[in-house]
Amino acid sequence: MRVLIVKMSAMGDIIHALPVLDYLHNVSPGIEIDWLVEEPFLDVVDGNPQIAMIHTARSRAWRKSPFSSRTFSETAALKRALRARNYDIVFDIQGNIKSGIYGWLTGVENRIGFDADVLQERLNMLFTTRRIPLRPQDSHITEQYLRLVSVPFGRDYREMQLVSDIYTTSEDDDAAEVLLSTLADGLVFLFHYGTTWQTKFWREESWVALGRDLLGRFPESSVLLSWGNDSEHQVVMRIAAAIGTGARVIDRYPLKGLTALLKKVDLVIGGDTGPVHLAAAVGTATVSFYRASDGKRSGPRGDNHVVIQSPMPCSRCFRTRCDQDEECRRSITVDAVVHGVEKLLV
Repeated sequence: MRVLIVKMSAMGDIIHALPVLDYLHNVSPGIEIDWLVEEPFLDVVDGNPQIAMIHTARSRAWRKSPFSSRTFSETAALKRALRARNYDIVFDIQGNIKSGIYGWLTGVENRIGFDADVLQERLNMLFTTRRIPLRPQDSHITEQYLRLVSVPFGRDYREMQLVSDIYTTSEDDDAAEVLLSTLADGLVFLFHYGTTWQTKFWREESWVALGRDLLGRFPESSVLLSWGNDSEHQVVMRIAAAIGTGARVIDRYPLKGLTALLKKVDLVIGGDTGPVHLAAAVGTATVSFYRASDGKRSGPRGDNHVVIQSPMPCSRCFRTRCDQDEECRRSITVDAVVHGVEKLLV
């Protein structure tokens, strides 16, 4: 059997979808699984031995120049590549118009997607031939993806211990070891300050207090601070300076390089952001906090992770900006995060 997974973005959602690979290989030994992904997120799935072939889309570039010769050439080549694989099933776990169109381009009759209650873009239903309703217990996004792919095989994913991984090169692993060799011999914490929404950030003062607290509680430990853009770099430089000795801002790594480092640190702390989900995917302990988003739906799962949800009554609002943002940031206390760290490490 040969199937196609259409999960194109965003990074955190692709990471949450990785357990479907282990599920499908368990229920159908010998299965070939291809994956369709947007080019910026290729590194999340690149090199994964559970994937037979990866197709990449450059949707953003194609939208900018829809009538260019390059767009016509690249989209035609993708269509040919998808059709040449003669899939038995297409699983559209992206669930938007774009993914529906790509699934339809395969020419496959058996295209499975979500039903209307799940979809934000209901026009996706025009492009799927079978639609799967979720069950009340499918509260986490990973469980929703697993529900969709499990239906044709009739085996409940809940009875299985599924794993995921993100593959790095030996060069990436060696570079991470070199960095760690320059640190003290204690625990290594990685703080990731950055995120996509304004309503997912935490207060600078809280990061500083957390760093000082952990360095005091765990002798010879180190705090590494990662960042994603120039404005975040400026902030983490201030945070590291305020924490003092033991705190270090690391270089901006490509995804594979950052993943190699995340595999080797002891614990990662951050909000609802890609590096936290990367860390969880490779088996590193995490403490993460959620304000506008829902930790029950998208936080790391398992005993190796602590998820902290804001106690604000309007928490899980999914708003990108809010006039109560400062109050909401304060609702995630340093004590709560420290307690989460101690739960995992003490």
